Amino acid sequence: MTVTAQMVKELRESTGAGMMDAKKALVETNGDMEAAVDWLRTKGLAKAAKKADRVAAEGLVGVAVNNGRGVAVEINSETDFVAKNPDFQSLVREVTKVALETGTSIEVLKASHLNGEPVETVINGAIARIGENMTLRRMHVLEGDTVVSYVHNAATEGMGKIGVLVALTGPSDAALVIGKQFAMHIAATAPLALSEASLDPVVLERELAVQTAKALEENASSAKPKPDAVIHNNIIPGRMKRFLAENTLLGQQFVINPDVTVEQAAKDAGVTITGYARVSVGEGIEKEKEDFAAEVAKMVQA
Repeated sequence: MTVTAQMVKELRESTGAGMMDAKKALVETNGDMEAAVDWLRTKGLAKAAKKADRVAAEGLVGVAVNNGRGVAVEINSETDFVAKNPDFQSLVREVTKVALETGTSIEVLKASHLNGEPVETVINGAIARIGENMTLRRMHVLEGDTVVSYVHNAATEGMGKIGVLVALTGPSDAALVIGKQFAMHIAATAPLALSEASLDPVVLERELAVQTAKALEENASSAKPKPDAVIHNNIIPGRMKRFLAENTLLGQQFVINPDVTVEQAAKDAGVTITGYARVSVGEGIEKEKEDFAAEVAKMVQA
């Protein structure tokens, strides 16, 4: 497969690797972008790659909670200017209310009625009225004894760039207080899963492959190589333990009190976290970027 300059550029932007290293990684992996990221990580030439770092979509996430049920709804717009529009914010607020009452899936929400019309029709009307494309993209529903919500970078009450829901069991007063702190923690750290048991096995397998290859390569180039047993029984398991501690909610150090994990903080408060949802505007959407010179040239040619 031919490795193009655009592929090299994309890999460099997502990993922070040098140009020649990025090109070599793509050649070695026959142009497979994910495999190239892993190759660079194995060689110690890449930062932890997160697709969310390349996201460039706008809009708002609306959150609402009532009687042990919470929803987070993402509605995208083309520009941040529209996301600040009171008309758009009113749309997000009303759709989120409908989701809290009737939503079980994004399809059900689109068909549910808002002011006598299906939500999808209401959104199409807003597109025509505001003059910018909008998309009802995602909805998360979370239920539990106590459900707490939090909005980060709030545009107005109940909506912003990141919406978080946390479900807990235990005394409601304690759950409400520490649940808000846990929601803030989740907004800041973006854990991959609640615990090791709920982590995607594919993610775990991929990380194990990377850490194994990296440990073996480092050992092979070391002036004082360690026995294979040490590599496989100590070093690799140690690195995987650290990965789980950094990427699972219960294993993370609690940002408000780093001396304890989130799991221990929950136990100390007499509550248990049963689930969570974190929705960030534009997460996972790729948006084409254009440099300023190209943009000016296009305007001149128009």
